Amino acid sequence: MNGHQQVFGVAPDGAWSAPGRVNLIGEHTDYNEGFVLPLALPHSAVATVTRRADRVLRLRSRDVGDAIVELSLDRLVPGEVRGWAGYPAGVAWALERAGHRLAGADIHFASDVPTGAGLSSSAALEVVTALALSELNGLGLTEAELARIGQLAENDFVGMPCGILDQMASASCVDGHVLHLDTRDLSGRQVPFDMAAEGLRLLVVDTRVKHAHADGGYGRRRAECEAGAAALGVPFLRDVPFEKLDAELARIDDEVVRRRVRHVVTEDRRVARVVGLLDAGRPREIGPLLTEGHLSLRDDFEVSCPELDLAVDTANAAGALGSRMTGGGFGGSAIALVPEESVPAVRDAVLAAFAGAGLAAPRIFEAVPSAGARRLAV
Repeated sequence: MNGHQQVFGVAPDGAWSAPGRVNLIGEHTDYNEGFVLPLALPHSAVATVTRRADRVLRLRSRDVGDAIVELSLDRLVPGEVRGWAGYPAGVAWALERAGHRLAGADIHFASDVPTGAGLSSSAALEVVTALALSELNGLGLTEAELARIGQLAENDFVGMPCGILDQMASASCVDGHVLHLDTRDLSGRQVPFDMAAEGLRLLVVDTRVKHAHADGGYGRRRAECEAGAAALGVPFLRDVPFEKLDAELARIDDEVVRRRVRHVVTEDRRVARVVGLLDAGRPREIGPLLTEGHLSLRDDFEVSCPELDLAVDTANAAGALGSRMTGGGFGGSAIALVPEESVPAVRDAVLAAFAGAGLAAPRIFEAVPSAGARRLAV
């Protein structure tokens, strides 16, 4: 809180927090109106905010530097706010576009969500901004509405064609659970996920790499999925029945589009199978499904990379029950479901493998299912 007053010369009216996320299973299904299973991380973006009497938005990030980005709410234009500030600016723009007239605000951000790691640092910024502005302006937005505003900001203001998984996870996950979310209507169920009680740990391996073609590759994958849905005459790939998948795939002439469709449809099925195992109290059995999902992302969807494959293969060989890349791909992070007693061996093996490949040491930490966006005590 002191940082806010030092920067802006006034005390904040409040403080809010929104977390990053890890997706347990269900990758590249959200923009196909499918199913996902994320959990919120303990890492979060915190915003301290003072309401202003004018229409000026002043933004400052502790993590980027001392500069204050000053903007007018009356002159926000998509694509013109570069870098990290585009995310909170985009949220203000999206709220105004939705018909909410905002007061200006001074906002100070501090985040410990790793950037470029596929852990939704941008969604955390979007959701914490949306929640703070909603409460300060008396908008009363629901979790789903906050997520939609964040997605609109990222899609139409920043220019990244993401689905809604990240924003919904940040807005609505709860401690000790994964969120089984239907991205068609945003209905969901919190599924208990207490790995420690089962003698398990979910490790995150942040490879610390992001390949240059990541953003363009994401957009191409989305277009290929849309082409697949059009070829099959369905609104979204979520509507392709798994039981008839082989026959449906045979109707697609383009081999690349065929593989994209196969990944999405089988990934939706994997989400259902993982949820069934968790509901049955058999969490150890989800490991092979995580690895199966990674192979599908690597081979059919082609969004993995050598560093992610190295993390997954090494973790599995060292004792993990299953591993997969998480997030959009082309770099970022992998997750590994590991028996508690095998954590040191898996950690050491992954670090040694990266060193042996001449790569920088990855960041390895435990993913603990945590709370979603909320107001903090000042």
